[in-house]
Amino acid sequence: MSADAGAIAFGEKVLALLDQGRFTATYKFAVLLGLIDLCLEGVTTTGAAPTMVTTAQLAAKVTELYWPHTVPFGGRDGRGDGEVLRQVRGGGAEILDAIVRFRAQHAPDRTAPLTRSRLAAPAAYARLVRQVEWKLVQMPLPRLQRFGAVDDRFIYDVAWGQDVRRGEFLDDASFDNRLHLAEGAGDHLVRLAGLVRPLLQRRWAADVARMNPDLIEDAALDEFLFGVDRVRLAPVVDGLRELQDGRCFYCAGPLRRPQVDHFIPWARAPLDAIENLVLADGACNGAKRDHLAAAEHVERWAARARDRARDLRAVADAARWDHGAARVLGIARASYLYLPRSSRLWQASAAFVPAEPDRLARALAA
Repeated sequence: MSADAGAIAFGEKVLALLDQGRFTATYKFAVLLGLIDLCLEGVTTTGAAPTMVTTAQLAAKVTELYWPHTVPFGGRDGRGDGEVLRQVRGGGAEILDAIVRFRAQHAPDRTAPLTRSRLAAPAAYARLVRQVEWKLVQMPLPRLQRFGAVDDRFIYDVAWGQDVRRGEFLDDASFDNRLHLAEGAGDHLVRLAGLVRPLLQRRWAADVARMNPDLIEDAALDEFLFGVDRVRLAPVVDGLRELQDGRCFYCAGPLRRPQVDHFIPWARAPLDAIENLVLADGACNGAKRDHLAAAEHVERWAARARDRARDLRAVADAARWDHGAARVLGIARASYLYLPRSSRLWQASAAFVPAEPDRLARALAA
């Protein structure tokens, strides 16, 4: 079976999982999106996806995914007073409730990024992630890949079953927290990420809408759950402006209307790490939108991540912001190294150019 055919067959099985009616919470969406993110971040210089992740890594990703959902939703635009949206049919939403409690104690305002709260309360954050990890081990992970009465472990395999006990999990010396990805699964998740992510987000939003019929409208809900919070990006503007000498990252012109842009588009990978953020003039940012940038931009961006790493870290530290060059480069490789030669990448204004795979591979090899 060709790589494309294998990815398509894999994607069809993922879609079949989403149609299963056994799930009463949105955890399955968070697990699948978390696995996609971990595979993207773990792509090597040759474009190979990881073959294993841990439940601790996945718990941190799931916590990140739910973090914006724990702000009260109020009104058409998700602003103002309201309440945290329900994401479980009946019973308690233990993961969401735990994050809500952590936010109430350690987030100064609704726009505070998770990184700021994590840095302010590292011990409490570690306890939160550990609690999320246990709930994933206990409930969705051993059950996610069931089709009716059949357990088809086509995404990952784990060393425990549905009867796992908390005492086993707490015994770090003996509990095996690895998720061994099935053969080809990591590569399939990377290859299909651009298609599967928006589908998972739409299904997730639709489930939340059904659980909260009196509170929401779909258009506002999708943006609230998965959109970019532009207000939250403000703390890094001054640092990026100084780093770029007051010039647009893309056209090198003066920043008349500076806007923070996600170099690897948010729609492909929702990553706010400082290495993925550039300051662009409003015209360039509006033209780039969710397109991947051309090789010339990738070369300068990768060189900045390498040569200005200390300066980027200083910007992040000053703003108490997330950083992680290795994760961002992994996502860049996942975004670019799988592109066919026929792809067209954004260069400037309305101009698109061929992908130049060899040039992109050299730029992202470091």
